[in-house]
Amino acid sequence: MSLFGSIMSKIFHRKPAEQAAAKPAPTTTAQAPAAAAAAPAPAPPVDVEAVLTELAAQKGGGGNWRTSIVDLLKMLDLDSSLAARKGLAEELGVHAGEHGSAEQNIALQQAVWRKLAENGGQVPASLRD
Repeated sequence: MSLFGSIMSKIFHRKPAEQAAAKPAPTTTAQAPAAAAAAPAPAPPVDVEAVLTELAAQKGGGGNWRTSIVDLLKMLDLDSSLAARKGLAEELGVHAGEHGSAEQNIALQQAVWRKLAENGGQVPASLRD
């Protein structure tokens, strides 16, 4: 799984009971087929800031996860090494500054917030800017 995929999984993770409840019951031969199958309801947006704030509280603060890509990755129990961040930068198309520089880390953090928002996350503007 890609590093961004792992970030999404950690933030958007659903408990097995919630997933089971969301699955439609299988039809039996005794049931008549519906004239038109209803499309499944889209998942509600995930409040990314609320999820991360709760996680930070559970972990004793979470560092400066709002502005530090390293602190965010550490809080999510993901690899925050320079090599991992280089890979994440390539994955998200971030080419600001040299690898590991403050400029690139800031751009990488902002790219993560943007991508989370594009993928169903409710991310406040204060984090994306």
